[in-house]
Amino acid sequence: METNNAQQMNVNGKIKHPLADWFIRLFKGFMIGFGGIVPGLSGGVLSVILGVYDRMMSFLGNIRKDFLKNVKYFFPIGIGGVLGIVFFAGIIEAAFGTYAALFTALFIGFVAGTFPSVYRTAGKHGRVRSDWATLLIAAAFVFVLMLLGEQNFTQVEPNIIVWLLSGAIVALGFIVPGLSPSNFLIYFGLYDKMASGIKNFDFMMLIPFVIGAVISIMLFAKFVNFLFTKYYSKMYHIILGLIIGSSLGIFPTVIFPAFNTENLAAMQMSFVVAITVSILMFIIGIVISYFFGKLEEKYSPEE
Repeated sequence: METNNAQQMNVNGKIKHPLADWFIRLFKGFMIGFGGIVPGLSGGVLSVILGVYDRMMSFLGNIRKDFLKNVKYFFPIGIGGVLGIVFFAGIIEAAFGTYAALFTALFIGFVAGTFPSVYRTAGKHGRVRSDWATLLIAAAFVFVLMLLGEQNFTQVEPNIIVWLLSGAIVALGFIVPGLSPSNFLIYFGLYDKMASGIKNFDFMMLIPFVIGAVISIMLFAKFVNFLFTKYYSKMYHIILGLIIGSSLGIFPTVIFPAFNTENLAAMQMSFVVAITVSILMFIIGIVISYFFGKLEEKYSPEE
């Protein structure tokens, strides 16, 4: 028994258990999949927060290098991602329109609770004044872009080409952290149709959607990986800015509009109750991220 326990300890004294490692990666994939489908969030941001982005981009940028090892590592993440997308597509189709503010507040809390770890990652190679300028510009840019997108909402009739482009946009959200593809789909009236297609396994929607996503990843992953290799600090501070800007942008585009008279009646909540529940969901999100961080300190899945 003592020998087995010793084998589960790495050089830093952390517990390393293969089954725990596998399920942690499964959970990470689940959260990343959710981030990819939830308006205002980004699968790429959550992959950064959860510590798999660098390895994912390195793999996509040079697929042949350590191929089998990387496939084994990302297999549970991929399963979790698919489960997250499919599972929450059904929930979102049924309830997200009514309870958008509550769901979004929960995951803003999750992002807020793990922001310090992303900040530390961004400064790993040092931090200069221009990095702060980069962060502020990126935050302001995405915030204004979200406001403009909300004001210029338009409807697009779905077809094969539209779903190809939609898949490409969603995939960019996984390889460009901070980009929230779901918001763009909402702006064009495609988001609820996408959620319905995923939930109901509509292959007329899914096939072109997946093809578009794969093409997008193949075209842009290597270039994005190059940028992070050459401009590590600047790129990560852009990510930080995008996280801040997109998180702030969620409030006027998703949360505040949900507290109108019609939606409050649909939620069967008063304005005060809705605000209170949103705050509680935000706090719950922070608590979840805190305990998940503690779990990652105990187990060391990255190595």
